[in-house]
Amino acid sequence: MAASVAPLTAPLAVTGPPVAVRPFVVGYEPMRESMSVDGGDPGKHLLEPVTAVAVEYADGWVLLDTGFNVAVVRDPERRREVFNYDSYTAVVPLGDPLLDSVAAAGLSWETLAGCAISHVHLDHTGGIRHVPDGVPVILQRRELEWLASGAGIRDVVLPSDVWDAGDDLREIAGETAIAPGLTALDTHGHTPGHQSFRIELASGRVVVLACDAADLVDNLDTRRRCSVVPVEGAAEAAQEAVERLADMRGGDVEVWPGHDPEFWPWVAAARGEALRVE
Repeated sequence: MAASVAPLTAPLAVTGPPVAVRPFVVGYEPMRESMSVDGGDPGKHLLEPVTAVAVEYADGWVLLDTGFNVAVVRDPERRREVFNYDSYTAVVPLGDPLLDSVAAAGLSWETLAGCAISHVHLDHTGGIRHVPDGVPVILQRRELEWLASGAGIRDVVLPSDVWDAGDDLREIAGETAIAPGLTALDTHGHTPGHQSFRIELASGRVVVLACDAADLVDNLDTRRRCSVVPVEGAAEAAQEAVERLADMRGGDVEVWPGHDPEFWPWVAAARGEALRVE
């Protein structure tokens, strides 16, 4: 199925540079620290935020990651099938947190230029169903190939979240400019086609979304990879990815870990603040 996905042939139709980043918390997942940090404490449990970001332009916006599929979480049979195994479950607020976050930020789905997904773990793909028809949904080619090879529930993947996007799916390969001031970075390892994102704001500030190449600030501070690497031999690539991200920090560049419950943008978003980082 991945072979039929069309490539992204041109950057998304927004006028750059980006003017703001909008952080969203769209759910939570209870996790042992040792799952987020290689060598972390297996007795320490964290309620980690599930995050997404809107990159705002003068004439539209781009969505990066989308959280859980709330319809599946709230269906008792599907929830048992998809989420409740190995002590893992999904926690979502009332309503639909992605839709509610977008509305609170004053953004319109009618001006969404594109959606890019860091990787196909199901805490990132569930809101693809809200992306309007005709809007590109962008993933790395290697990630789509892994999905097509049979990645599924035991890999913490819900394939229908992605494949249901159909003709709107677009693939890229490696580091790619997907919109003005917005670049996908190859940070594979956590999954075969994991990507992070570099956002160069009009103010000169640079925000790098590590996504799951670094769940926590501790990953970056100690240069320890996320311990979850579902493909044999991927640990070395995951380590290289977190070291690359750690090296980027400094000056006008800040790197945001994907799931840290104490990292300030996610703390603000979880409090319901409509934060606009410029």
